[in-house]
Amino acid sequence: MKGSRPEQAVLTKDTDLSKTEDTRRVIENMVDGLNDHRISDIGEFFSEGFRWMGNQGCGTKTGLQEFQDNWQRPFQAAFSDKVCIDEARLYMGEWAAAFGRQEATHSGTFLGIEPTGKRVEIRYMDFWKVVDGKIADNWVNVDFAHVAAQLGVDLFNGEGWEAFDRGEKTPPRPDN
Repeated sequence: MKGSRPEQAVLTKDTDLSKTEDTRRVIENMVDGLNDHRISDIGEFFSEGFRWMGNQGCGTKTGLQEFQDNWQRPFQAAFSDKVCIDEARLYMGEWAAAFGRQEATHSGTFLGIEPTGKRVEIRYMDFWKVVDGKIADNWVNVDFAHVAAQLGVDLFNGEGWEAFDRGEKTPPRPDN
């Protein structure tokens, strides 16, 4: 890269590594709570004003009530019998990250797709910041396009780059 470089890892540069085990406990208990389908008492793990920042299609939730009303309840209405399976977790001071999948039954309307009864895999990545024993920030990426594809809907109208992987289309190259 030519010229000045942007400062990197600003949010984690002053991480207090002595808080790693406390963060681990909060995250592990929270995931158990989500797998128990807890909504009304999930504030045990999240601060009242926490921020939940999702990718396009998921939205951004500010505060516990918005998280419950605009994420947890609609998600559980669309997907029943769900179980969260973190495939990997990382802990560093006040910070934690995970990626994994939820397995669930498509039992309610999702992205305008009427219930199919199909069992689906919902892939995700989560990054959390824990402050004073509760999650204060949660950055989330949920692969809604993968879920829609399992339900027979191609959100990319055949223009997804998987066509390059299958050899159906030639990937473009930069001019230089």
